[in-house]
Parts: sequence; structure tokens; C-alpha cells
Amino acid sequence: MKYEIVPVTPFVQNCTVLWCEKTRQAAVVDPGGDLAKIEAVLTRNGLTLEKVLLTHAHIDHAGGTAELADSHEIPIEGPEYEDKFWIDALPQQSMMFGFPNAKQFTPNRWLNDGDEVSVGEETLQVFHCPGHTPGHVIFYHQGARLALVGDVLFNGSIGRTDFPKGDHATLIQSIKTKLWPLGDDVSFIPGHGPMSTFGAERRTNPFVKD
Repeated sequence: MKYEIVPVTPFVQNCTVLWCEKTRQAAVVDPGGDLAKIEAVLTRNGLTLEKVLLTHAHIDHAGGTAELADSHEIPIEGPEYEDKFWIDALPQQSMMFGFPNAKQFTPNRWLNDGDEVSVGEETLQVFHCPGHTPGHVIFYHQGARLALVGDVLFNGSIGRTDFPKGDHATLIQSIKTKLWPLGDDVSFIPGHGPMSTFGAERRTNPFVKD
């Protein structure tokens, strides 16, 4: 499994292109916008895009989803169903934050805790991690010891919980019961900012340290 992080939107959101080295099949995780940047990564690496994966449906993570999926005629997988109201509100979100108009969509597959998603011949585990949004999921590749956690956890911080249906206690529980058991050595790509490891956050993150 290889990956490249593509910062997109004025919110500098970490969109990620994941791909299977054997098949060159790829998934784009959280295409919030700036699709030309994403397409450039696909072209430069000789990749075939097979699906979009979503951690959650805030505008900076999901704003470009419908356009990217339509242009490549590929399915959308994720997030969990409880984020449907955020998908339905994408046009309003784009107006509120001055983003290009974002279209609503219906994922081809809503994801649940314990599901798996494939990228080429690689497999990622799905964990439902509510708190930032009610339908937030994260993706974990065991072989690479890599997690894509969206806005659940950051290097030195955690996701906001002051949005509709956000909940601080639920977010802390998600981090401690879903992320920490994966292991201190797991590296993670957050929705914003630099990467870190779960172990480093357990030692130093003031919101969730042991």
C-alpha cells in the first residue's frame, strides 16, 4: 500500500490518494476540492481510480466527491449513515464557507464498524468513530500500520465537537476504544496538519494522553 497526501481547499485538508502497488488501482480519501491536484497525483503515478472513500461529510472533506465520482464513474464508500444530514447540507455548507458549489450525493455503500474496504488487492478495516460527526469512520491498513483518521485525532489535538450532533465525550471514547487498541506504533494521517503516531499522542496530546 502506497499513499500520497494532497492538501486541498482553503482549510488545507489532507486528502489522501491510496493505491495498491501490484494493480495500480487507487482510492481517493476525502476529496474536499481542488480536484486538479488530485488528478495530477493519479496521472503522475499511473493510477486507475476505482473508488472514493469518505471519513465524514464536512465540506472540506466531501465537497469534491460527487464531481470526482461522476467524472470517473466510480462508487463512493462511506461515511456511516448518521452523516447523511451533512451530505444533504453540502450545498449550504459550500455557500456558508465560500467553497465552490458542492453537489449532494448518495454513497453507493454506507460503512459500518467492522466493515472492510478494498483498494486493488489491499484491504482496509473500517472503524466507526463518532464524536466529531455522528457518522465518522476511520480506515486502517494493518500491513502498513497506517490509519486515516479524518478529524477524529490530530497531532497534538482532537476534532471539534461544537458542530451539530458533535459530542466531546463520545469523541474521547472513540479515540480510546477504537484507535488506541490498534497499537502505539500505528502512524496516522489526520484530516489537517502533520502525521503522528498513536503512541506519541498517548504520551503528549493534552486531550487524550494517558
